[in-house]
Amino acid sequence: MVGVDHRVIVGLEIHVQLCTKSKMFCGCAVEFGAEPNSRVCPVCLGMPGVLPVMNKQAYEYSVLTALALDCGIATFTKWDRKSYYYPDLPKNYQISQYDLPLGESGSIEIPIGSGRTKKIRIIRAHLEEDAGKNLHTTGNFSQVDLNRTGTPLLEIVTEPDMNSGAEVRALAVELQRMVRFLGVSDADMQKGHMRFEPNINLAITKDGAEYRTSIVEIKNLNSFRALERSVNYEQQRQLDEFLETGKVMEMGSKTTRGWDDEREVTVLQREKEEAHDYRYFPEPDLVPVELTHQWLEEIRSNLCELPLKRQMRYVEQYKLSDYDAGVLTADRSTADFFEQVVQAGGEPKRVCNILAQTGLKMANEKGCGVGDLGVGAQNVARLAAMVEADTVSAGSAATIFEAMIETDTDPQVLAEKLNLVQKSDA
Repeated sequence: MVGVDHRVIVGLEIHVQLCTKSKMFCGCAVEFGAEPNSRVCPVCLGMPGVLPVMNKQAYEYSVLTALALDCGIATFTKWDRKSYYYPDLPKNYQISQYDLPLGESGSIEIPIGSGRTKKIRIIRAHLEEDAGKNLHTTGNFSQVDLNRTGTPLLEIVTEPDMNSGAEVRALAVELQRMVRFLGVSDADMQKGHMRFEPNINLAITKDGAEYRTSIVEIKNLNSFRALERSVNYEQQRQLDEFLETGKVMEMGSKTTRGWDDEREVTVLQREKEEAHDYRYFPEPDLVPVELTHQWLEEIRSNLCELPLKRQMRYVEQYKLSDYDAGVLTADRSTADFFEQVVQAGGEPKRVCNILAQTGLKMANEKGCGVGDLGVGAQNVARLAAMVEADTVSAGSAATIFEAMIETDTDPQVLAEKLNLVQKSDA
C-alpha cells in the first residue's frame, strides 16, 4: 500500500535454567525425566512452617552470567514474593527479585552477517525459582508434575532493540553459546533449559504520521525455529490488523499470545498482567544477599573469552571463514581443543576440517566434547600435517581420526597399518 511503511520492534525475555545439582531454595535434586513428583519436599511444595535456604552456587552462576553481559552488579539484593494462582505453583507465589535485581544495564553483541555485529542492551538479569509443569494428556482433566518447582532460573530481559525475527534468533543462539561457555547451564532446548518470550509491536508510518501497535508477548517458546517464526508471523498479523482496523496502542494495552507450532500461528491467551497484579512484597523468610568485593572478584575470575569474541579472533588470527569459526566456537570443549592442536603445530584450516567434520560427528555419537574423545592434541596436529603434505587424503584422515579415538596412536603408524598412505607421483 502506497504511503505505508513499518518496522518491527522486539524485546526478549529469556529464562535460563542453571545447572546446579539442587534446587534454588531446598536440597531436592534437579533431575530431568525423573518420575513425576518424586523430586519434591515440604519446602518446594510450600508446606506450612518450612524455611527456604538460598543456593549459593545458583547465585554465583547468575552473577557470572551478568558479568559476561557487562551488567552493573548489585552488591545488595533482596528476595520478593510474586503472587499468582496457578496449578503448577503450590505456594501461590514465586520467590523472585523485583526492584533490586542482581544485574542491570548490560549489553550483548550479536552477529548480523558479513562480519558485522549489533549491540543489544540488557535491562536486567535476576534470579528466581521455576514453577512446575502442567500435563494435558487425555480426558477432561490435567495433571501437574512439581519436580521442576523451585529449580533455579535466571531471567534476562533485553531492551526492544531487535528489528527482525532473524535478529531475535541470533540473540537467542548467542546467549545459548554464552551460558554453555560459562558452564552455568546445559541450555538444552529439548529439556526446557531455555525458554523465550518475545515482546513485539510495530512502528508504522502512514502518510507521514507514525503509529504504534499494541505490544504482544508470546509465551514459553522453546526452540529457535519457533522463536523466529512466531516473531515473523506476529509482525505480519499486527500489520494486517492495523491496515484493516486502524487499531493502535492504548495505555496499558498488552496481550499475551501462545504459539501453535502445527498451524504456525499465534493464539490469543489473555490480557497481559502488570506488576501490581502480582502484589510483589519482600520475602520475609530470606535474608538479603550482600555481595562483598572479595566474593565478586572470586566469581569474576571464572570469566572466559566469550564465544562471539573468540569466533571473530579465529577469523582474524587463523584466517578461518566466519562459518568455520562459528562451528568451532559452538561449544567450549571444541574451541579449547582446537587451540591446543594449533599450539601443538597443526595448520589451523586443516585442524578445523578434521575437528568440525569427523571430531564433532564422533563426539555427538559418544555424547561428549571433542576434547574428551581421548585423542591427544599432538597426534591431531601430526594428522593435520599429513593432510597438508598430501601424505593422506582428507577422507583417509577421517578414518585415521576414528582409529585414533580407540588407541591414540601416532597417525603415521595408523596410516601405514590401514594402507592409507598416498603414493607420490615423483
